[in-house]
Amino acid sequence: MHCIVSGMRDPDLPVRVDSVFALRCFVEACKDLNEIRPILPQLLDEFFKLMNEVENEDLVFTLETIVDKFGEEMAPYALGLCQNLAAAFWRCMASSEADDEADDSGALAAVGCLRAISTILESISSLPHLFLQIEPTLLPIMRRMLTSDGQDVYEEVLEIVSYMTFFSPTISLDMWSLWPLMMEALNDWAIDFFENILVPLDNYISRGTDIFLASKDPDYQQSLWDALQSIMMDENMEDSDIEPAPKLIEVVFQNCKGNVDQWVEHYLRITIARLRRAQKPYLKCLLVQVIANALYYNPALTLESLNKLGVAADIFNHWFAMLQQVKKSGARVNFKREHDKKVCCLGLTSLIALPADKIPAEALDRIFKATLELLVAYKDQVAEAKKENEEAADDMDGFDADEEDDDEVDSDKEMGVDDEDGDEISSLQLQKLAAEARGFQPADEDDDSDDDFSDDEELHSPIDEVDPFIFFVETVQALQASDPARFQNLMQTLDFRYQALASGIGQHAEQRKIEIEREKSEKANAQ
Repeated sequence: MHCIVSGMRDPDLPVRVDSVFALRCFVEACKDLNEIRPILPQLLDEFFKLMNEVENEDLVFTLETIVDKFGEEMAPYALGLCQNLAAAFWRCMASSEADDEADDSGALAAVGCLRAISTILESISSLPHLFLQIEPTLLPIMRRMLTSDGQDVYEEVLEIVSYMTFFSPTISLDMWSLWPLMMEALNDWAIDFFENILVPLDNYISRGTDIFLASKDPDYQQSLWDALQSIMMDENMEDSDIEPAPKLIEVVFQNCKGNVDQWVEHYLRITIARLRRAQKPYLKCLLVQVIANALYYNPALTLESLNKLGVAADIFNHWFAMLQQVKKSGARVNFKREHDKKVCCLGLTSLIALPADKIPAEALDRIFKATLELLVAYKDQVAEAKKENEEAADDMDGFDADEEDDDEVDSDKEMGVDDEDGDEISSLQLQKLAAEARGFQPADEDDDSDDDFSDDEELHSPIDEVDPFIFFVETVQALQASDPARFQNLMQTLDFRYQALASGIGQHAEQRKIEIEREKSEKANAQ
């Protein structure tokens, strides 16, 4: 280590650069960070001096490795790191623009600077106050690179915007000024980045709901509608290209409950138009879930809009047909994730609350039975996921114990993990955090897979606090209280199987109430 530090202070620039590469290897292999911890400030100083002299991606990669290793311990240096990386980024961009014929090392280093900034933001994700300090340093980069000037680094810049809008205590008006830039890019040239743009847009709507609803100049609601209408009605757009659109409509309905009545019919109209020609099962599910979210948002208004559009019967027939599709294995073809099932349950349950003149007896019977079956499937999937998580945790405990027993063994070599594997693991961590930020998972590319694609533990949305079993039981109890005869007629149409399912769901709802109270109590005691 002493030799490496000495090399970083060598008069010859090539020696200093080589020492940085050696340091990266040392840090990656280091098991006792106390060897580095006392000299960390000096190391960072040498880094910054070197970054002022040369554009080299190895410098940035080494810095990323140090940040990754020390995590929250980098907090005292986070602002300085971001300031130096931002300055290095601008230098790299300037040299890259000045000499188009030069090799792409400057461009690579620029991308590396942005990735290193993302790594720093991840490392301080539990310290939101630091984001306010760092924001002024990063704003000029975000403002410039969210235009067409930033096409080569657009994905990296969007990741930074995602972190800033998710972990900051509040989203500042300066950060809101980036919304029109993203919308302009999306409407013009950035459709290939729609899935990436989804992340910060979700954050703006879910974490800055009041501003999203109140602002008229710019009008965020109108600009979102303009973009989504254009994308969803474009017949040249492939199904996979527009998947973020219904996800964003869901974000609006779930976060703006009671405040976007004027948009319900508009969003339903473009959703149904796209559903008529959608081919991919995953997109069909997302589009039907827009209708389910609208029903949960306001069942009477949604049903009125569907009737006005003349599609109510067709839509419900299509929805129920999708719910009944199963493979030979018995697995559902559609609505594979826990989230999909929950959204459908909340939408269908909301219909049960409507009066008899809105929902005929035959329709109520069909809705009730479909919801029961869906709740049972949801219950089973949640239980299976919980079991798998517990088993995975046990496996990790065993892995950690084995690792402790073999402290003197080079575990990376023994497991066949090389540098590329390490980069992949880091990338997976970033992807997981990005998924957490946006509250959405990528589509299941293999529509024929027997496995339900599910990363639901990463999903965060306003319906997290709504238990579908309790919601269902309380809705049915309200029906019983308000219209006993209608409730009695409904119960009489149920055969023994559905009566048993209803009884089981009722018991599970009571159990969930107890569990939720216990969880609240434990959370309160932990604070």
